[in-house]
Amino acid sequence: PEGHMTESTKIIYKITYPNGKIYIGKDLTNSINYWGSASSELIARDFTPEERMDMTIRREVIFMSDEASEINRMESVLIREYQSNNPDVGYNQWPKFKGSSNA
Repeated sequence: PEGHMTESTKIIYKITYPNGKIYIGKDLTNSINYWGSASSELIARDFTPEERMDMTIRREVIFMSDEASEINRMESVLIREYQSNNPDVGYNQWPKFKGSSNA
């Protein structure tokens, strides 16, 4: 994303797990240590105990704005765009994925 991050910047981020699945979330406080509220139970199902011993997880800022209303609006837009609400692609459980999944 273009622009400079300031203390008032609000963000939408994409987290990528080692299996390639993603989670998209927002942080209105822009805390560097916030990694979202994806379902731990959902994610745990995809990893063996061995895999859980050493994981590299990536967090990228994909959208920035000083306006909370714009962040709130863009979050669902980006979730649909990246299809992170498709259980085959990501861990977002909202908005409900409309489409075929092999689940």
